[in-house]
Formats: sequence, C-alpha cells, structure tokens
Amino acid sequence: MPAPPPAADRAVVLLRRLGADAIAHPGGTLLQHLVRVRALLALWDARPALQLAGLCHAAYGTEAFAPAVLGLARRAELALVIGPEAEALVHLYAVCDRAATYPSLTHPSGRYVERFTGRTRSLSLQQRRDLAELTAANELDIARADPAFRARQGPHLMALLLRLRPLLSPAARHTADTLLGGRGTGPAGPASPAA
Repeated sequence: MPAPPPAADRAVVLLRRLGADAIAHPGGTLLQHLVRVRALLALWDARPALQLAGLCHAAYGTEAFAPAVLGLARRAELALVIGPEAEALVHLYAVCDRAATYPSLTHPSGRYVERFTGRTRSLSLQQRRDLAELTAANELDIARADPAFRARQGPHLMALLLRLRPLLSPAARHTADTLLGGRGTGPAGPASPAA
C-alpha cells in the first residue's frame, strides 16, 4: 500500500476542493497566496507545523480577509489533514483581534484577545513567536505581490514588524528590512542576514 501524501499536499487538495483557487487575492488567488506564505516560512526554516499553518492560515477567514473556505465548526476536518498543532495555529491566527493583541504581543504578560468573543488569555512564548512569524510571512507576501499595497501600507507594516521584531526569526527580520527598506532597528537590534 502506498504511503499517504505529505500533509502539505493533502492540504492543497483540500483547499482547492474548497475553492481557494477561485478566490481573488493580491498576487493571484487565495491558494497561490497560501502556497507562497508556506514557501516563505520554509525559507525561514520554520518548523513543519508552522509551515502547514501558513499554508492554511486563512481557511477560517481572518480579521483582514473575511472569505472563509472552511467554517470554524469544521476545525476537526482541517486538523485531520494538517495535524492538531498546525490547526491550533490556524485557529489562533484566524480569531485574533489584531488591534487588541499585537501592541502587547512581545510582553510575556501580553494579552491575546479573540475577535468573536472578546475572551482574553495569555500565550506561551512559542505561541507568540508563531503568531508573529505567521503575521510577518502573510503581510510580507502581500507586500511583495502587490506594489500598491506596499506603497500604501509599507510604513504601517514596517511599524508593526518593528514592534514584533523581538519575536521574529532573523530571516523574517531580514526579509522585512529588505522588502520594506527598514533599518533593522528596534528592540531586538539589527537584523541578521538570512542564509
């Protein structure tokens, strides 16, 4: 009996079946964006669960991108395809109230706020790093794919990524600095060049 396809392949099949390849998104379709976000996370040497979360990060919709190809009631279906750890990261990203969460994400006592319920909780350091890295990969892919977005939102995006800088990998910081023209300043110091 042949081995099952890798989780990323199964996820792409699911996303295609759910219509992600027919939803417009900067740089092409939602599916193309999701694939690029996973590739960027892989380039940054993110662990497999975070890469899979990047591939499916908009499956439930997000605060900034409402179309959802899979409702929150179907979380178990996504978990079967990408695993429970990756699905939990997708859920964390999808239900995040960004305005309430991002300003304090770098603080150990920072609060994470769910946008639908207003429920607050603390995140582990790993969860805060994952959320920051996934945010950076998503936003930087859009900035790379859409020059108008980059021109319009570049300063705001750089300010966000500078705020999240202590949680970002050196590779993510380097990509942000290169794409957005940052100086590599901020709480974590200069960016280290990525391999």
